[in-house]
Amino acid sequence: MPSEWWRDAVVYEIYIRSYADSDGDGVGDLEGIRTHLDHLVDLGVDALWVTPFYPSPMADHGYDVADYTDVEPTFGDLAAFDRLLAAAHDRGLRVIVDLVPNHTSSEHAWFKEAVADPSSAMRERYLFRDGRDGGALPPNNWTSVFGGPAWSRDEASGQWYLHLFDSGQPDLDWRNPDVHEAWRGILRFWLDRGADGFRIDVAHGLYKSALLADEETVARPGGPGSNVGRPQVWDQPEVTDVFRDWRRITDSYDGDRMMVGEVFILDVDRVKRYVGDDRLHQAFNFTVFRTPWGAAALRATIETALDAFDPPTWVLSNHDLTRHVTRYGGGDLGRRRGLAVTAALLALPGSPYLYQGEELGLEESDVPPERRTDPTWFRTGGKVPGRDGCRTPIPWTAAGPGHGFTTGHPWLPFGADAATCAVDTTPAVLTAYRSMLSVRRSLRGSLGNRVTWLDTADDVLAFEREGGLVCVLNTAAEDVDVMAAGDILLATAQGASASGGVVTVPSASTVWLRRR
Repeated sequence: MPSEWWRDAVVYEIYIRSYADSDGDGVGDLEGIRTHLDHLVDLGVDALWVTPFYPSPMADHGYDVADYTDVEPTFGDLAAFDRLLAAAHDRGLRVIVDLVPNHTSSEHAWFKEAVADPSSAMRERYLFRDGRDGGALPPNNWTSVFGGPAWSRDEASGQWYLHLFDSGQPDLDWRNPDVHEAWRGILRFWLDRGADGFRIDVAHGLYKSALLADEETVARPGGPGSNVGRPQVWDQPEVTDVFRDWRRITDSYDGDRMMVGEVFILDVDRVKRYVGDDRLHQAFNFTVFRTPWGAAALRATIETALDAFDPPTWVLSNHDLTRHVTRYGGGDLGRRRGLAVTAALLALPGSPYLYQGEELGLEESDVPPERRTDPTWFRTGGKVPGRDGCRTPIPWTAAGPGHGFTTGHPWLPFGADAATCAVDTTPAVLTAYRSMLSVRRSLRGSLGNRVTWLDTADDVLAFEREGGLVCVLNTAAEDVDVMAAGDILLATAQGASASGGVVTVPSASTVWLRRR
């Protein structure tokens, strides 16, 4: 791929626990990924992002890291990572490593020393504070994203430590220079090993308001523990300096390394400040997944992103979000709508991030209470189902109790659609994804970034991308005819046709045309 490959790369997220299990313990691993790389080659993606595979007690399934420069034995070892990296590079695939700089595990050596010896310098790497009411109450009223208070008491010292997620995920204090220096070494460790880039977890959350004052008790989008809003908790002015520092490190390596941030802020003007020539290369555009089905809403979201970023990322699903087939209505309707929106996003400038299983048309799984594992489920007393439903294992085969994912007992149950959506059945959605990505790749280098919107009916989204690619998405309940000349390159549903400067687009589908 060319320099600045990340600008239009299609990136495939692998949730390591659920991709492929090579040793029969029911949990996916690095070797499982390596042996299934050809699926990604056949699909036509450019890079894979692997969720955390570090040593961890798994309070949050790997996002509670006990050692940032090693591999959890459940997932393999450093040699297994090296084999995966080499095999991916041999196939022309880039590998993006997931970093978790907001917090460590409570089992990390830094935190264990901080608790064992309150006078230790490691104590200063975390946010330990005296409580209120003689130490009986937390220092403030902050709540955890997973539910409940964001503070836990260290009984030995009587102080409280901050954890914006699970109590086993104590937040680091990024106002401490030692934290910065330690993380410079972590970046260099993986860059020296050959990683092509980093996905940065909770990139907007590293700094907290220095005052640690109470939050206003007002309704927030997503509920009291929501990961959006919260001006004292997220998006402090100092945070982008961390990424300026990290950009100098990544830029010092050859091979055009990159960083993409999980900046869960719905105001794109705020997200913009994280991205630039001296900061992050990309930030996830979460406004897309929050956009309802409908041409006007989708156009508004796309226009905002194109105006804000050069170019944007496009995110419909990931390991934290309800699968988009379900969000779009479920079943055949949800799959049609999901394919239509995916095709429209793939026609745009920028970098689409796909989530494992969406290419199979998987729906959100209904995980029974006794099989749930997400800390959100437990910290809310079962009031919030959590994220298990989008994390169930990939069905590689239609037959067999392990569906080709494992020879053992899977850590989460398969979804009800496992047999009908298995890879070896080549479901229609998979065929469509392969076709879309193949055509997209064939156009690489011939298209510019300018997008011109075409006049259409209210239920139709249509644009022409510089270079002659025309995309028409029909969100109406019936077929529509649209004035657009060109040869059909692909259609996400049967019944599309083009003749005499008019293209017929079936309901809930997208058509690509190339101007003659």
